[in-house]
Amino acid sequence: MNAEKKAAAYRLGITTLIVLAVLTGVEYAIAVTLNSAVLLFIIALIKAAVIVQNFMHVARLWQQEETH
Repeated sequence: MNAEKKAAAYRLGITTLIVLAVLTGVEYAIAVTLNSAVLLFIIALIKAAVIVQNFMHVARLWQQEETH
């Protein structure tokens, strides 16, 4: 893996970490103030989508294979 790909993967990881941390903070605030299970479920789905998209590489399933 070249340095450019490593840097891009690192940025993706840090960005994902920040997004998940912010969503967790929002979850906490909603749980303390509103106590709404529906909103908490929606945020949990968003967090799951972020993880699936960034770490499980689901988008690759629909891409054509590259031949080298």
